[in-house]
Amino acid sequence: MTSFRTRRSTLSDAQHATWNRRWPELGVVARTGHENPERLDTAAWFGREAPLVLEIGCGTGTSTLAMAQAEPDIDVMAVEVYKRGLAQLLAAIDREQVTNIRLIRGDGVDVLEHLITPASLTGVRVFFPDPWPKARHHKRRLLQPATVALIADGLRPGGILHAATDHADYAEQIAEVGDAEPRLRRISATDPLPISVQRPTTKYESKAHTAGSAVTELLWERL
Repeated sequence: MTSFRTRRSTLSDAQHATWNRRWPELGVVARTGHENPERLDTAAWFGREAPLVLEIGCGTGTSTLAMAQAEPDIDVMAVEVYKRGLAQLLAAIDREQVTNIRLIRGDGVDVLEHLITPASLTGVRVFFPDPWPKARHHKRRLLQPATVALIADGLRPGGILHAATDHADYAEQIAEVGDAEPRLRRISATDPLPISVQRPTTKYESKAHTAGSAVTELLWERL
């Protein structure tokens, strides 16, 4: 059961050129089952030891880029299914010469299960995941108990799960699921945190505000 929708992906000539030039260095594809490589050697990939953040569903990478630029001492791995979104982020990384972002194309659950070393992450970010608003589709939502358990596996003690959504019903479900995970403790943005939780306002979020949808921010700490 996938938590994402199928979309067509078309790249401009410039995006193709940047992809061909930078992807071998900055990107990997997450595969399932026996096809998976070994768990990521992030120190070798980034060329340093640094606090590590995993962002699941980075979209076109607006938040990813801004938050990575604001925290150059933190390494960010951005996960996205859609090539076009990754291509836009890759072009921005190349243009801005940002060095602390790496890209993973694939499903976030596969990445958590197969590529992430347990207790290695300082943070996991899940911003505006698809709410699948129809009741019969709720099982497709990303932040289910099993996925939150995988996130808890990946977080080191003191690591942060930061989720944001503009869908009220999904916010309630995320809150319930996160609070039910025994290895996580709900916290607030005023608590001492190892990473920033200040997000830029994206075009998507601006549309949500215009439509009158409140954005809910949810934070947990790994015990």
